[in-house]
Amino acid sequence: MVVFHFSFDLSFLGLTDWPVGSHPAWRAFAMATAGTFLFLVGVSLVYAHGRGVRWRPFLRRLAVIAAAAAAVTVGTAIAMPYPVWFGILHAIATFSVLAIPFLRAPIWLIVGAAAAVFVAPWVLTHPMFQPVWFYPLGLSPAPMPSFDYEPIFPWFAATLAGVAAARLAPPPKATPGPGGALAWLGRNSLWIYLVHQPVLLTLLIGWTWVARVV
Repeated sequence: MVVFHFSFDLSFLGLTDWPVGSHPAWRAFAMATAGTFLFLVGVSLVYAHGRGVRWRPFLRRLAVIAAAAAAVTVGTAIAMPYPVWFGILHAIATFSVLAIPFLRAPIWLIVGAAAAVFVAPWVLTHPMFQPVWFYPLGLSPAPMPSFDYEPIFPWFAATLAGVAAARLAPPPKATPGPGGALAWLGRNSLWIYLVHQPVLLTLLIGWTWVARVV
C-alpha cells in the first residue's frame, strides 16, 4: 500500500512519468493490495466473532472505521480533484456489517455468495444504477471518478472469500521474533493507512520546494 501510494504521489506531483493511474500492471498491483485488505477483513471477523458476535468491540471498531472513512472523504474533497466517496475504509465498514450473517453460514453458501457478488458487475450493470445513491453498489456503467473506489460488487467477494478461508483453516499461533513486528503493523494498520499519505505528500512537496530554492 505504501509503495503504491508513494509511486502514485511521485506521478501525481509530476516528479516521475510513471503511468501509475493507468498502466495495467500498476492497476493490478493496486487491486491486489485492496483485495488483500478486504480478504483479511473476512478472516479477522471469523477469528474475532466466529463463535458469536461480540457486539461492543464490533460496534466500537465499526465506529472508528466509519469516522476514519468520513475523514478521508472530507480530506480528499478539500485536497484532491475527486473526493473518495466509497473507498477502502468505506468498504471495510460496510462489508464488516454485510459479512455478519455469513460468519456461521454453511461454507457452500459463503462460496456461492462470493461467486455471485464477483460476477454481478458483468451481469447486472445497468443505467438504472446511475443515480448517486446507488454508487456503493458499483453497478453503474459510468460511475463518478475517484482515486479510491471499492464498491460492494465485486469487492465484497474478497471479504466473503476471507470468511470462507478462515472457517476452513485454524487461526495461526503467535510466534516470537520478526512476526511480532508484523503483528504490530497489523494491529495498527488503520493509523498507518491514515497517516502515511499526509506524511509522504508533505515530504515530497517539501523536497520539491527545497529543490527549487536550491
